[in-house]
Amino acid sequence: MVYSDFTTLTKVREAFDLIIEESLDLFADIPEAVPSSHLQTTLNENVFLATAINTEKARSELIITQVLLEVRRILDFKIGFFSGSEFNVDVQAGLSGYCDYILTASKESYEIRTPVVTLAEAKNESIRSGLGQCIAEMVAAQLFNQRHGEVIETVYGAVTTGTEWKFLKLSGKKIWIDKRDYFINEVIHILGILTIPFNKSYPIEE
Repeated sequence: MVYSDFTTLTKVREAFDLIIEESLDLFADIPEAVPSSHLQTTLNENVFLATAINTEKARSELIITQVLLEVRRILDFKIGFFSGSEFNVDVQAGLSGYCDYILTASKESYEIRTPVVTLAEAKNESIRSGLGQCIAEMVAAQLFNQRHGEVIETVYGAVTTGTEWKFLKLSGKKIWIDKRDYFINEVIHILGILTIPFNKSYPIEE
């Protein structure tokens, strides 16, 4: 098995004995993060094109990558950004394969280093279809951090079509799926949610 084999919440829940909570507005009080003029211009130019082409690749390249690189820019380029990287943690448990996006609190760019903080999974149109896969990747990140001696209380995740974002968090054996969806015209909230784990919970490597 690989991450993409976890096609449903039932599969990932049973595989890793997880408790899933779906009723909370997880990030209602998160401060907004104002996008740069560069990102605003990029989204103004790209969102229509990405939705017109309407492929996962177009949405990833034209919207999702741009938003995640803005997070790196907001944090003074002190976090790691990985796209389409292999992340093999426990092959027997199915925690192996490729992740669409990984953000780490280490600024190293040549290899994935702990702590792994946020994982994002891109989907063309269906948020629901990516939840199981994203959660499996979050479980892998939790295990990866533990094996490398990092005490990380919470790992974050996102499943996104580029225009719609669903956020998750994992602590211990409990996974929270935010009951609210965020849309690209709310990019100030999306950026706020993506930056807050680094601003509040994790020391950024100098």
